[in-house]
Amino acid sequence: MPMFQQPTKRDEVVSGDGQVLDLDTAVKDGVLGGVDGAVIGGCGAEKLDLKKIIEELDLADVPPVFICPISLEPMQDPVTLSTGQTYERCNILKWFSLSRYTCPTTMQELWDDSITPNNTLRQLILTWFSQKYLLMKKRSEDVQGRASELVETLKKVKGQARVQALKELQQVVAAHASARKTVVDEGGVAVISSLLGPFTSHVVGSEVIGILVNLTLDSESKTNLMQPAKFSLVVDMLNEGSIETKINCTQLIGKLMEAKDFRPEVVSSHSLLVGLMRLVKNKRHSSGVLPGLGLLRSICLHKEVRKLIVSIAAVPQLVDLLPSLEPECLELALSILEELSSIPEGRLALKDCANTIPNMVRLLMRVSESCTQYALSILWSVCKLAHEECSTIAVDAGLAAKLLLVIQSGCNPVLKQRSAELLKLCSLNYTDTIFISKCKLTKTIQ
Repeated sequence: MPMFQQPTKRDEVVSGDGQVLDLDTAVKDGVLGGVDGAVIGGCGAEKLDLKKIIEELDLADVPPVFICPISLEPMQDPVTLSTGQTYERCNILKWFSLSRYTCPTTMQELWDDSITPNNTLRQLILTWFSQKYLLMKKRSEDVQGRASELVETLKKVKGQARVQALKELQQVVAAHASARKTVVDEGGVAVISSLLGPFTSHVVGSEVIGILVNLTLDSESKTNLMQPAKFSLVVDMLNEGSIETKINCTQLIGKLMEAKDFRPEVVSSHSLLVGLMRLVKNKRHSSGVLPGLGLLRSICLHKEVRKLIVSIAAVPQLVDLLPSLEPECLELALSILEELSSIPEGRLALKDCANTIPNMVRLLMRVSESCTQYALSILWSVCKLAHEECSTIAVDAGLAAKLLLVIQSGCNPVLKQRSAELLKLCSLNYTDTIFISKCKLTKTIQ
């Protein structure tokens, strides 16, 4: 049976008006490879590396006649069999090396296994890809030139003209890697960053931040953006901007935190942390949850900031969010809560939250091993803090049975050990008979 379905007449091309042409006519009329009806061929096209061109373009809309039926990739050295079907040379030779003397498309037995180079098709392929490649290069050069012009414009204009230039530059850098490189290479980061300050309007600020998140920032640029006046504006935009601007602010702050000379006091901001929690809890715009939690997690890794995070009531807010979060966001939220449980204020906040224990017990063996690990760690911290009170609540919520599931599962030995220790801790409040009855799985399964 044939492995791939391709048109039988592989040397036919459909023109723009629906007329079927053979390859010779297509080449002559420039249907696939021409510019104003002429073919880009000859020496200029031959100098281009076809393999490199195909890899760089990575086009999805390649004409079917250029595709090898075996690999389903564009051909670079097409050859034709006695059946009239065309294949990439290396693919059909490999087919023959497996003692398959049939045509892969039609499965006809070959009375002649010789292959003939299809120079017409090869020239057409080279011509078509060369045209696409040269057009792409020209567009790239045009984009680079425009990005350079816009950076120069920003040095001169103010008011609405500045806003328009920023909007256009943001669109250009978001869409083209070459434009991003041009802006960075020509000192555009410093020009754009200079527009941020205590008197910058939110309209200008949102556009500037939208550009900066798309650019590669060196350590000097990051240090410059962490100046109080500039960073304060970014925090204001996080609290008051559109959802897109808020997400851009989280991404920019995340970039700044990667700087070698980053200091935790930069993010020790009540306004910043409140803005992040608002973003994470925004039910109308769920697209901000993941970036918000991601940045909060990065901030939480700095011990100096954890107490401040607890002080804005982040613990009960995150605990109450857990049931509604997607798995990726859930892991982030749990990892934040585990970090906060490492300080006394965090453990107390977790104990005082009514939903902490029920939610943690519910998550054991439910989502992922990482979630189970975080939930176990939090439960251990809480139960150690107030053994009699919390252990009773946890066992009534089905913890004992869940811990037995963890111990009997194929998960990490460290998790099993921690589960056994927590199970032993919880058993101290009960007689053996009562505790065994608490370990029954019926309630947990329900």
